Amino acid sequence: MTDLTTTPPAARARASRPATLQPAASSVEQVVLLDEAGNQIGTAPKSSVHGADTALHLAFSCHVFDDEGRLLVTRRALGKVAWPGVWTNSFCGHPAPAEPLPHAVRRRAEFELGLELRDVEPVLPFFRYRATDASGIVEHEICPVYTARTSSVPAPHPDEVLDLAWVEPGELATAVRAAPWAFSPWLVLQAQLLPFLGGHADARARTEALVS
Repeated sequence: MTDLTTTPPAARARASRPATLQPAASSVEQVVLLDEAGNQIGTAPKSSVHGADTALHLAFSCHVFDDEGRLLVTRRALGKVAWPGVWTNSFCGHPAPAEPLPHAVRRRAEFELGLELRDVEPVLPFFRYRATDASGIVEHEICPVYTARTSSVPAPHPDEVLDLAWVEPGELATAVRAAPWAFSPWLVLQAQLLPFLGGHADARARTEALVS
């Protein structure tokens, strides 16, 4: 398995992106605000909801498999506001207001990694977490988790992804448990719930009951 804590960044040319899934041009990215029950209560600029007192908002995570059953993991760019430089799941993002989540997943995969996805499926539809990074930035999200498959070769956006690797799911599960500090907190939590990362069904049921 690739050593996820020491792999140096590789220079990669970013492939041109088709525009079919890109949202209309906007100077300010908006996110969907939620109440404690998960109901939509408004929108806010993304920049305003990622700070020391982050409002609960809607996001998503996705785990992408290739045709050999390997899982794509990425290292967050050093310019990211929260958890720069840590390894995480394939990608995350925020749906635009009124945007269906599966569309947002495909759009973000295209933008961040140049990937065309198929078999986009929700696997933890009620996943929710709150975490604070070393700089004090808080993530506070209801974050449905998806899996997907691709036959594409990744072409990472340099502002989003510092490095990436295709790994066997079992090896990733071992690495996350051996060195959780090297990974995003949401991946660490998801690994406790997802069977392909060694998670347990009973833990998943308890989590879904708590946040549904």
